[in-house]
Amino acid sequence: MDMKRDYYEDVQLCTSGVVVFWLVALLIGLAAFPFLASSYTLYMANFLAINVIVVIGLNILVGYAGQVSLGHAGFFAIGAYGTVILMSEAQLPFFAALVLAALIAAAFGFLLGLPALRLEGPYLAIATLGFGLTITQIIGRIELFGGRQGLHTPDLIIGPWHLESDRDFYFLLIPITVLLAIAARNLTKTKIGRALIAIRDAEIAAETLGVNIMGYKTLAFAISAFYAGIGGGLFAFVLRFIEPEIFTLLMSIMFLAMVVVGGLGSIMGSITGACLLGWLDLQLRNILEIPYLGTWLEALSQEWFSITGVSNIQLIVFGTIMVLIMLFEPLGLFGFWIRAKKYWKTWPF
Repeated sequence: MDMKRDYYEDVQLCTSGVVVFWLVALLIGLAAFPFLASSYTLYMANFLAINVIVVIGLNILVGYAGQVSLGHAGFFAIGAYGTVILMSEAQLPFFAALVLAALIAAAFGFLLGLPALRLEGPYLAIATLGFGLTITQIIGRIELFGGRQGLHTPDLIIGPWHLESDRDFYFLLIPITVLLAIAARNLTKTKIGRALIAIRDAEIAAETLGVNIMGYKTLAFAISAFYAGIGGGLFAFVLRFIEPEIFTLLMSIMFLAMVVVGGLGSIMGSITGACLLGWLDLQLRNILEIPYLGTWLEALSQEWFSITGVSNIQLIVFGTIMVLIMLFEPLGLFGFWIRAKKYWKTWPF
């Protein structure tokens, strides 16, 4: 039996030759992907990578700390606008502006975490919802942020590298996503991660054992907001234009849905949930253009419903997926992975 003698042995990324093989295969696949994929596919990959960053951070808050947030679109907006303003007005380089904007989002997350000390469940959800709605309203009324007309991002130049195409952004986004995923994975294996799990499972017992409830709850909000700020800053340059109407309540709900569908308390679940729902989000926006299905839906809507409501099928699909997962696998997609792995380990018995 492989017995661990130190908690920090959990932080080891490669614990066996099998893990090394698949990790190397994954990195090779990610490196080769931009040379084989189309421009739109690369744009989709960039979009999914940003979702992965935000959802990993949100899962630290929801899945590990047991807190609820419906205001992550607000942190996302702070990261996006902060990065653009710091680059265009303060003339900061990209990475400095990105990190500083994320730290500003983390500061707001820390402040928002203070009510979490007295609120829980639906009350905390309403408080975070109010924060998200307030941020977008404030941004839309300040001329520095472009008001309701929004802002165009400045040219992105990193040293001699001028990022213009989706392929260029892919080579920027994927390393950042991988590094943040590894950082979150290691964080959950250390003292901080164990403290967050203790608070989630039994807050009174954790406090009795000496866990600083106030410190760790606010830290969870700050870390989660930092990840959202990083994602927002990258999103601004992938989209190349931002406006307040982008950062809606539906965006916050989508982030939370990705966490639930992927699996609470799982970094791998965050990745799979973000990729699945992010991909569906992009594909179902033009549902009428899907062969056969689009034609059938259009005919159905013309006969029984309104053609303008066909786009709402996206929300129906998302809702159906969440209901089915909650009914058949509360652990989300990560739960299906656990079942499959156990099955093949014990096959044919």
